[in-house]
Amino acid sequence: MANNPADHPPGNSVAEGNHEGDFGVAMVDLRTLMELRSTEAVNKIRDTYGDVQGICRRLKTSPIEGLSGNPVDLEKRHTAYGQNFIPPKKPKTFLQLVWEALQDVTLIILEIAAIISLGLSFYHPPGGDSEACGASSGGVEDEGEAQAGWIEGAAILFSVIIVVLVTAFNDWSKEKQFRGLQSRIEQEQKFTVIRKGQVIQIPVAEIVVGDIAQIKYGDLLPADGILIQGNDLKIDESSLTGESDQVRKSMEKDPMLLSGTHVMEGSGRMVVSAVGLNSQTGIIFTLLGASENDEEKKVKKTKTQDGIALEIQPLKSEEAAESEEKEEVKPVKKVNVTKKEKSVLQGKLTRLAVQIGKAGLIMSAVTVIILILYFVIDTFGVQGRQWLAECTPIYIQYFVKFFIIGVTVLVVAVPEGLPLAVTISLAYSVKKMMKDNNLVRHLDACETMGNATAICSDKTGTLTMNRMTVVQAYIGDTHYKTVPEPDAIKPETLETMVNSISINSAYTTKILPPEKEGGLPRHVGNKTECALLGLVLELKRDYQPIRDEVPEEKLYKVYTFNSSRKSMSTVLKNADGGFRMYSKGASEIVLRKCSRILDAQGQPRVFKPKDRDEMVRKVIEPMACDGLRTICVAYRDFPAEAGEPDWDAENDILNELTCIAVVGIEDPVRPEVPEAIAKCQRAGITVRMVTGDNINTARAIATKCGILLPGEDFLCLEGKEFNQQIRNDKGEVEQERLDKVWPKLRVLARSSPTDKHTLVKGIIDSTVGETRQVVAVTGDGTNDGPALKKADVGFAMGIAGTDVAKEASDIILTDDNFTSIVKAVMWGRNVYDSISKFLQFQLTVNVVAVIVAFTGACITQDSPLKAVQMLWVNLIMDTLASLALATEPPTESLLLRKPYGRDKPLISRTMMKNILGHAVYQLVIIFTLLFAGENFFDIDSGRNTPLHSPPSEHYTIVFNVFVMMQLFNEINARKIHGERNVFEGVYRNPIFCSVVLGTFALQIVIVQFGGKPFSCTALTIDQWLWCVFIGVGELLWGQLISAIPTHHLKFLKEAGHGITKEEIPEEELNEGTDEIDHAEMELRRGQILWFRGLNRIQTQMDVVYTFQTSQAAVPGALRRQPSVVSQHNDATAAKTLSSPTHIGLSSSSSLTNSGGALPPAAAASSSTAGN
Repeated sequence: MANNPADHPPGNSVAEGNHEGDFGVAMVDLRTLMELRSTEAVNKIRDTYGDVQGICRRLKTSPIEGLSGNPVDLEKRHTAYGQNFIPPKKPKTFLQLVWEALQDVTLIILEIAAIISLGLSFYHPPGGDSEACGASSGGVEDEGEAQAGWIEGAAILFSVIIVVLVTAFNDWSKEKQFRGLQSRIEQEQKFTVIRKGQVIQIPVAEIVVGDIAQIKYGDLLPADGILIQGNDLKIDESSLTGESDQVRKSMEKDPMLLSGTHVMEGSGRMVVSAVGLNSQTGIIFTLLGASENDEEKKVKKTKTQDGIALEIQPLKSEEAAESEEKEEVKPVKKVNVTKKEKSVLQGKLTRLAVQIGKAGLIMSAVTVIILILYFVIDTFGVQGRQWLAECTPIYIQYFVKFFIIGVTVLVVAVPEGLPLAVTISLAYSVKKMMKDNNLVRHLDACETMGNATAICSDKTGTLTMNRMTVVQAYIGDTHYKTVPEPDAIKPETLETMVNSISINSAYTTKILPPEKEGGLPRHVGNKTECALLGLVLELKRDYQPIRDEVPEEKLYKVYTFNSSRKSMSTVLKNADGGFRMYSKGASEIVLRKCSRILDAQGQPRVFKPKDRDEMVRKVIEPMACDGLRTICVAYRDFPAEAGEPDWDAENDILNELTCIAVVGIEDPVRPEVPEAIAKCQRAGITVRMVTGDNINTARAIATKCGILLPGEDFLCLEGKEFNQQIRNDKGEVEQERLDKVWPKLRVLARSSPTDKHTLVKGIIDSTVGETRQVVAVTGDGTNDGPALKKADVGFAMGIAGTDVAKEASDIILTDDNFTSIVKAVMWGRNVYDSISKFLQFQLTVNVVAVIVAFTGACITQDSPLKAVQMLWVNLIMDTLASLALATEPPTESLLLRKPYGRDKPLISRTMMKNILGHAVYQLVIIFTLLFAGENFFDIDSGRNTPLHSPPSEHYTIVFNVFVMMQLFNEINARKIHGERNVFEGVYRNPIFCSVVLGTFALQIVIVQFGGKPFSCTALTIDQWLWCVFIGVGELLWGQLISAIPTHHLKFLKEAGHGITKEEIPEEELNEGTDEIDHAEMELRRGQILWFRGLNRIQTQMDVVYTFQTSQAAVPGALRRQPSVVSQHNDATAAKTLSSPTHIGLSSSSSLTNSGGALPPAAAASSSTAGN
C-alpha cells in the first residue's frame, strides 16, 4: 500500500483547525460542480482540476486503491463534507396527534353537547323550580341530586378524552413502527466501494466523499459522483429531471452521476463527490422541507383517516419538485407510471363506511326531531302551558338532553372502530410477516395478496435456487454430458474459451471461498457468469490472473448485457492495432450471428445455417429439455488492415462470429417449490411462469414445479408468438385477443419486460370469467419495474433484486423464495377475514344500539342506554374487539377456499344472516326487559323518570344485559363462514381471551361502582346471574342461526361490494385515458366524510361526482408521490374538497382547462388517496 501516494497517512500535517484545508477542494466548489451537466461540466473539470484524476488527488483518494478506510480519515471527511444521510421529516409529536384526533366530527359534536350540558347544570335560575314550568321540573330530586347534574356532561368529556388518547396513541405507535421498518429498509441497503484495493460492500450511510464506488446495472446511486471509468453506461435520470430518455454517461461527454438516479445499463466506477444533504437529492429534500414548513403555516392540517390507506416510501426523490403549476400550464412530458389502483379492501370498506354514516346521520336527526316535537306538543299543546322566561333554562336543558341522545345514536351508528381494526390487523400481520420473510413496503399490499387470483413468477431464483452450475458442454464437435477433463480439449480452444469467459464478464462477478469449512463456494454477482467462471475453475484454470493482466481500464469497448440484446460483448485492442471481441449470450441468438465454429482440432471451420439447425436439434434442444439454460461463447477478430470498425453499428459488429462452445447451465428447482405451487392451485390461484429463458428450458422447469401438469392443455408461448397472437395488424395490443390467450397460458418464455407488463395489464383489465383478476408479480431485474408497478402486488427479490425492482415493489421477499409468497397469501386472507369478523360483531352492536336508542327515545322520551353507556359500549367494546378479532393467527385452512376477487362483497349473505339473526334476539330481549322488566325482576320501573333522577335498577339491568349479549356475541363473531364450533383454536389467541375476560371485569366495576356518571346502580347476585344467563343465550342462538341454510334466504342483501363493471363509465374503460380508478373516488368520498363531518355530505358528493364524470384524463397526477410531497398534498386536497368556497369546481368546464389537466387543487387531490 505504501506505493499509493493518494492514501495520506493519518497523522496529517495540515493544521487541524481548518478542516477544509485538509483536502484540496472545498465542499462548496464540489456542490457547484455537481450542478453542471455534460460539456459544461467536462470543461469546468478540465479548467479547474486538470482531469478527474486531479479531483481524486485533491480529495486524497486513489482511483485504483480507493480510500484507506482509516477511521481518523473517514471522520475528517465526515466533518468536511457531511454524512451520507438525509434526516427524515420530524415525526408528529404526541400532542399534534392528539390535536388531530380531536378533529373527529362526532367527537366535536359530543364536546359541544357536553359543554352546554355542563354549563346549564351549574346555572340555577331564580324560581326555576316553580310549578309554572310544569311537571317537567318536578320529581323526587332533592338538593343533592340536583347538584349531580354536572356528572353526565363531565362523564361525556372524560370519555371523549379517552377516545382521543387511544386514537392518538395508536397513530403514534403506528408511526413509530413504520419508522422502524423504514430504517430497517435503509440499513439493508448496501453499496459496493473500493477500500485499500479491496472491493467491499458498506451500508449506504457510511459512504464518504472521496470513496471510489463501483456501479452496475440496476443500482440506485446513493450519492453524487464523477465517473472515473465506465462501460456503456446509461442512466435513467427521470427521478430528477422528469425526462424519460436514458442518458449516456462517459468520461468525455458527461461524467456527472447524480444520487437517486438509476443505472439502466452498463457498469463503471465513480469517485463520490457529494453525500447526504449536499447531494442533488439532498438539496431537493432540503428545499421541500423548507417549503413544507411555510405551507404548514398556511394550510390548516386536517385529519386524514389513514387507518385504511398507508404507504411506506423510502426517502428517494422521485418526481420531487414538480410543482402543480407546471401541470396547469402545459401537459409536461412525464414518465408515465400508472397509478396503482387502491387496494380491493379499501374500496369496499370506504363504500360501506359512507353508507353506514349516511344511515346513522338520518337516524340521529329523526330521533332529535321526534323528541323535540313530542316534548313541545306535550308541554305546550296538551298541557297548554305558556313559555315563561324563567323556565327557559330548564327547557333548554331538556333540548340539550335530546341533542345528546341524538348524538349518541350517531356515535353508535358510525363504526369508529373500523379504521382501527384495519390498522391493527394490518400492523399485526406486517410484524408477523417479517418472520415469514416478507418485508412489506406498502401496507395495503398484504391484504390485497389475500385476494390474489394469479401469480406471475420469474423462474430464476424464485422457483429455482439461483445457484447455477455448468453441467453439459459442446466443445470441438463433441457433446459432453458432464464437464470434460481439461486434457480432453485442444489447448488452443481451451485458452480462447478461458480468456473469453474471464474477460467478457463483469469484473464484479467472482467466486469466493466458502464461509464455513466444507460449504459451497460463494457466488458473488451475476449468477450465470458465476456458473461460467465455475467452469473455468473446474477446467483447472484460474480467471483472476487473466483479469489482473487485462484490468477494466484496458477494455476498449463493452456492450453490456440487456434484455433486448440478450448478449454481452467485450472488445480488446491487440498489440498489432487489430481488435478482438469476445461475446457470450443466449445460444439461439448468438449462434445466429456465428459464421464459423472451432472444430475438434481447434481450427475455425465454416458454419452454415443448415449446420446451425442441426446443432439446435441435436445439442441445444436436448439440453433445454433437461431444463438447462444454454449459453454460447464466441469471439471475432477485426484485422488491423481493415482499420477501426464503426462500433456504434452494433448489428455489423455482432456478426461473423466464431463459436467456441455452447454450455448447458443447470439451476435446480427449489425443493419446497412444487409443494407451494400445489397449495396455490388448491387455493384457487393460477401460477404462471414468465422467463427470459428458451421455451424448452422453461417447459422442463415448469413441469418439475407442477405449473404444467401432464394431460392438461395449457399454453407455453414464446414472447414473439405471444405478441403475434395478441396484437392486431397495426401492432397494437387488443384486449379481446389477449382474453383468448391468457386463461390457458402457463409459461411465457423468451419474454421481454414489455411482454411481462402487457400480460399483467391484460389480466388485470380483463373482464372474462366470473370474477375480475387480482395479479401478483415477482421480479428482480431493473426491467421488471413497470410490471411490478402495474401489478396489484409486486414482489421484489431481497437478495438477487436490483434497487430499481425493490423501489417498484410492494413486498420484498427477503429469502427470494416462492414459498414466502404462499405465506403472504395466507396472511392476506387472514387480514380480510379478521376485518369481516370485526364487521360482523360491530354491525350487530350498531344495529341493536341504534334501534334501541331510537325507539326507546321515541316511546319513553329518554334513551334506555345513556350517552356515557353508549360511549362505553361503542368505544371500549369496539377498540377491544378490534384488538381481539384482528389478531387471530392464520390457519392452513385459509388456503382451502377460493380467493374472493375484486367484486365479492365484504359482508356475505352468511354474515348478513348472522348480523340480523343476532340483532333480532338482542332486540326482543331488550324490549321485553324495557317494557316488562320491572314485573319480571320485581323492581321499580325506570321509564318516564324526571330530569336528574337517580339511576334506576331497571335501566341498569337493560344496560348490563346489552353488554353481556355483546360479549358472548364476540365469541360468535370469530367464525364468518357459518362454522358450528366457534371456540375452535381460541386458546391459540391469548389476546382474544384476555380481551373478553378484561371487558367482563370492567363491566362488573362499572355496574357495581359506576354510580351516577354511568347511570348505574349496583345489582344483586341474582340479577347478575340472569344477565349472564341471557348473554350465554347468544351462543345457543348462534347455533340455531347457523342451522338455517343461507341459500334459502334469498332476500338477504350483501353489502360492501367492490366496484362492479356496470358502474364504470364507458369512456374510462378505454385504453387511452389514464387510469382514474373508482375505489379511489370512493376513498376520497370516504375521507371527506370522515374529515368533514356529516353536515355537508351532499356538497362533497357533487364535487367528487364531477371528478368521476369528467372525462378528462389526468396527466401524471395519479402517480405515486414521494412521501414528503404527498402529505402536504393531502392537507391541501382535504381542504380544497371540503371547504364550500371551492364548489365552483363542479362546473365541468373548469375541469378540462388546458388540454385536460385538472386545476391544481383537483390535481393535488388526485394523489390524496395514494398515501
